[in-house]
Amino acid sequence: MSQGTLETSQLTPVLVQLMKGPVYRDGHEKIWHQLLGARAPVADYVTVLGLQIVIDEAEGYAYLRSRPLEETGEDLPRLIPRRSLSYPVSLLLALLRKRLAEFDAVSSDSRLVVSREQLIELFRTFLPDSSNEARLVATIDAHIGKVVDLGFLRPLRGQTEQYEVRRILKAYVDGQWLSDFETKLRAYRDQLKEEEAS
Repeated sequence: MSQGTLETSQLTPVLVQLMKGPVYRDGHEKIWHQLLGARAPVADYVTVLGLQIVIDEAEGYAYLRSRPLEETGEDLPRLIPRRSLSYPVSLLLALLRKRLAEFDAVSSDSRLVVSREQLIELFRTFLPDSSNEARLVATIDAHIGKVVDLGFLRPLRGQTEQYEVRRILKAYVDGQWLSDFETKLRAYRDQLKEEEAS
């Protein structure tokens, strides 16, 4: 077996897993170690596809993203689609990101676990009062489900209604995004107060 074939056979599982979604140190241990040992060939390979790899060893995740237009010099078709998020999903992501920052400031633990009840309470304060409690909770559950689908929350095995907040959220919701969102959030709260007063 040639060296080139060996390298390709070692790269294939890493590249396939990256194309499927983020690679986590705690969920893809073997792939994670292979990725760290082959980061240069992986980066070279995905560059051909107009992508770049982001690896955060401290937080334990890696993912692919489209290279910026100014880097590629040409408008390539997007292999990784952009997702438009609804306001409630964006709100939940911002609340989770803020909660993660607060958790990191006071805890040395690497895993933030939240319950469904905590998520509902976090979210409820930003929604108008509803006379139909069951419908309100069902709506919040749908938003939680979307955040799970996006990979920012992971249900814990064997623990009913418990979720781990995935640290990759920090890569998607940075300080600037959070600051901009908080400005919009203040405007939204003011609007809600005006509607309640009138």
